[in-house]
Amino acid sequence: MQERIEPQRIPVKLYRTADMITVAAPMPGLEAENVSAEVTASGRLVMWGALRAALKDAKELLVDEWSVGPYHRDIELPGAVDGEAGVVTYGNGVVVVALPVAPRTRPARLRPTKHRHGSGA
Repeated sequence: MQERIEPQRIPVKLYRTADMITVAAPMPGLEAENVSAEVTASGRLVMWGALRAALKDAKELLVDEWSVGPYHRDIELPGAVDGEAGVVTYGNGVVVVALPVAPRTRPARLRPTKHRHGSGA
């Protein structure tokens, strides 16, 4: 029987400008394809990161002070956003969700965008 691992509740930073709500959260040890976010119709942002397959039996673990996923966070957004126009990025172990402020919330499921390295953009 496989042991069920409870998701870690991740800390967030929540920022707001006149036209954007941005949430950043650490999720180290994942790949971009393991990260998802959802804007719900009720104005919540749900973020999660799936646990990757570990390198079992490949290395001897000597110190284990942090764990890699799974991650989960459900937060109430401070205003209406356009989830369909939202952008999720993942780099250096941090997920950033940028959501345009809108007159009413448009729900959406979001995945990190693919971006080129070294483009300077």
